[in-house]
Amino acid sequence: MQVHFDTLIIGSGLAGLTLALNLANTQKVAIVTKRTLLDSASSWAQGGIAAALSTEDSPDKHIQDTLIAGAGLCDTAITKYVVEQGPAAIQWLISQQVDFTKDAQNETGYHLTREGGHSVRRVIHINDATGQAVQLALIRQTQAHKNISIFENHIAVDLITNKKLLANPLNQLNRCHGAYILDIKSDKIITFSAQNTVLATGGAGKVYLYTTNPDTATGDGIAMGWRAGCRVANMEFIQFHPTCLYHPHAKSFLISEAVRGEGGLLKLPNGERFMPSHDERAELAPRDIVARAIDFEMKKRGLDCVYLDISHKPISFLKQHFPTIYSRCLDFGIDITKQPIPVVPAAHYMCGGIITDQNGMTDLNNLYAIGETAFTGLHGANRLASNSLLECLVFGMASAKHILDQPNQESAALPDWDASRVTDADEEVVISHNWDELRRFMWNYVGIVRTNKRLERAQHRVKLLHEEINEYYTNFRVTGDLLELRNLVTTANLIIQCAMQRHESRGLHSSRDYPNTSSELKNTILQGRGAVGNHLSY
Repeated sequence: MQVHFDTLIIGSGLAGLTLALNLANTQKVAIVTKRTLLDSASSWAQGGIAAALSTEDSPDKHIQDTLIAGAGLCDTAITKYVVEQGPAAIQWLISQQVDFTKDAQNETGYHLTREGGHSVRRVIHINDATGQAVQLALIRQTQAHKNISIFENHIAVDLITNKKLLANPLNQLNRCHGAYILDIKSDKIITFSAQNTVLATGGAGKVYLYTTNPDTATGDGIAMGWRAGCRVANMEFIQFHPTCLYHPHAKSFLISEAVRGEGGLLKLPNGERFMPSHDERAELAPRDIVARAIDFEMKKRGLDCVYLDISHKPISFLKQHFPTIYSRCLDFGIDITKQPIPVVPAAHYMCGGIITDQNGMTDLNNLYAIGETAFTGLHGANRLASNSLLECLVFGMASAKHILDQPNQESAALPDWDASRVTDADEEVVISHNWDELRRFMWNYVGIVRTNKRLERAQHRVKLLHEEINEYYTNFRVTGDLLELRNLVTTANLIIQCAMQRHESRGLHSSRDYPNTSSELKNTILQGRGAVGNHLSY
């Protein structure tokens, strides 16, 4: 079965929906998502969106805060571009009926909060459930649009490029023609032909044992782009969110950065604060510093967790500003108005990804990457809090403009997926076992603090897993679980390769063997195999 669209968007987070809505007035658009439109990391974002909106703020201040957090590796031109587009991006969301939290006392008319690494209050939000509220508003617009087709419970198998179409693709201009997509419910693989294909699949938090990410965050877009020949960069910079709720039944529940921004204090079990001894900014230091401080205190003292205390604030304030956190913690017997919240660091965000330009273009013609899947140069070695949703908006709009400016191209004849030489798997337990092994050794060996020995062990393990899974993929019919595991192993390998190449400690990459920060500023770039296309310069 084959279907054709002007633009195929793989992923349904904020970047993908923003792009779709900015294309759909003149294009036929397909959105492919593994579960439902609401199942994305964007929906889980609590804090908000950073933008210079008030008179006490300015683009220059926002740029400077971003550059400081990025530890020398932010692309200054991209940072300036994204920050300057911020206010317009927020106005676009307001035009889409996104109802941000109001504050009559603020000149902007909206409540702005402050998070770690920000010098002023600039994070616009919807209480403590910004991502979900924004997504719901855009989903309503998306579902109502006649030119947008939605394919839920569909997972991408791989991209279709010239390498798959031509017997001898050498010296041919490589481009993307679409993707093979598995309908999870019917087990049928559909050929999606498209003028342009966009990877907006989010990050790969599920490569780690502990993560704030949803189950869908399995590095699909990064792995597919790499296999198609795209370069990737800075995969070693994994942001571990300092404060994930520590409870045996609280799966991946994030305690927003805004809790610390509004006065929450990190404490040891005896009630003693520890952040002032790690950084002069204390609880408002950037995430990498706070996460390492918590990791240090836990290992030094043999603790299972530390505590985040905001119980000194008025009850009415907490219920108004953090209704989701208040309610969820109460479900687990924790009353944040009376007691501190047990927290641990967890894998949260990838600062690296597929290399793109200011328009979201990758190394392959007609292939774009936006959102957490992409490496734009905005985040450097450490993302500033609440810049991620801003990046999704800005590059979703930029990619839409670039796509609309391109001339139509003749569609190539695409071959159907060939499953004639595979059989049903007889040992699916292999998938669950390998998934568990991968996540555990990535947590233990490629976590918050790394060593050469740990990375070598991880590299050895991932090589064995890669060989086993490729053999499985070659011989058996694909399933959603197999595709996710295959992508996770590929992404894990890229993270390990990048980490082994960085011989310093910078931002989110902390190495005991290389504790100092080098004076040389460079990105870690891994070359894709066989990509002949745009040849972006970095």
